[in-house]
Amino acid sequence: MDAAFDLSGRTALVTGAGSGLGRQFARVLARAGAKVALCARRAEKLEETAAMIAGDGGETLCVTLDVTDPDSVRDAVDTVVGGSGLPRILINNAGTNRPKFATDTTVEDWDAVLDTNLRGCFLMAKEIGSRLIEAKSTGSIVNIASVLAVRTQKSVSAYMAAKGGLLQLSSSLALEWARYGIRVNTLVPGYFNTEITEEFLQSGPGRKIVANIPFGRVGELEELNGPILLLASDAGSFMTGSALVADGGHLISSL
Repeated sequence: MDAAFDLSGRTALVTGAGSGLGRQFARVLARAGAKVALCARRAEKLEETAAMIAGDGGETLCVTLDVTDPDSVRDAVDTVVGGSGLPRILINNAGTNRPKFATDTTVEDWDAVLDTNLRGCFLMAKEIGSRLIEAKSTGSIVNIASVLAVRTQKSVSAYMAAKGGLLQLSSSLALEWARYGIRVNTLVPGYFNTEITEEFLQSGPGRKIVANIPFGRVGELEELNGPILLLASDAGSFMTGSALVADGGHLISSL
C-alpha cells in the first residue's frame, strides 16, 4: 500500500459501524492498518463487524453509543481513548430516516431524524475535535451525507434538511479547525446496496430512481473504499471543506 494511505498506528472511530456503510468503512480502515473503534447502539451488530475485521487480521474495540446523547458521546470517547488511544480519524456515519410526506411527519419524527443525522454528528465532531486540539494532534473527520443533501425527493424532508445541514456544518468546522491541522470533509454517497435500501430499491419508485442514474445501477459498497480512505488518510492531506461525491453520476443526471 502507498504510504500516504497507510493508517498504521492510528485509531479510527466509526459510528453506525454495525451494518451497511459503517461496517464497510470500518473494514476498509482496519485493512489500512488502523485500530478501529466500532460504535453503535446495538452491541450484537458491532460484534458481527468485529468478527469480520478479526478475520481480516484487524484490531477493533466495540463501544455502545447513542450519538444523540452528550453523556453517551463523552463516555464512549473516554472508553475508546482508554482502550485504543485518541482517535485521529472520525467517521460520522450513524444515520436514520423516517420517510413520510411532510404533512404526516410528526415533531417526534423530525426530531429523531435531525437528532441522529445532524445533532449527533455535531456532538461527535465537537468531542473528538476538542480533544485533538487539546492534545495538539492533527486529525481527519469525515461526515457521511447523501445526494439528498443537494437533490430533491418526496417524503424525506427531515432527512434532506439534516443532510443539507451536515454539508454546511462540515464547511464551518473545516474553516474553524484548519489552523489546528484537523481536516473536515464530507462524503456524499448516492444509492448503494445495503440491507436498509434493498426493499426500497426493488419498489417502483426505487427502480425509477435507479433508471435515472447515468451508470444505470446502484453502487456496491466496495466502490466507497477509495473515497473513504482518501479522506481519512494522508493521501487527502490538502483536502478540507470538500464534499466528495460517489453516486454513479446521479447529481448530473438529466431532468
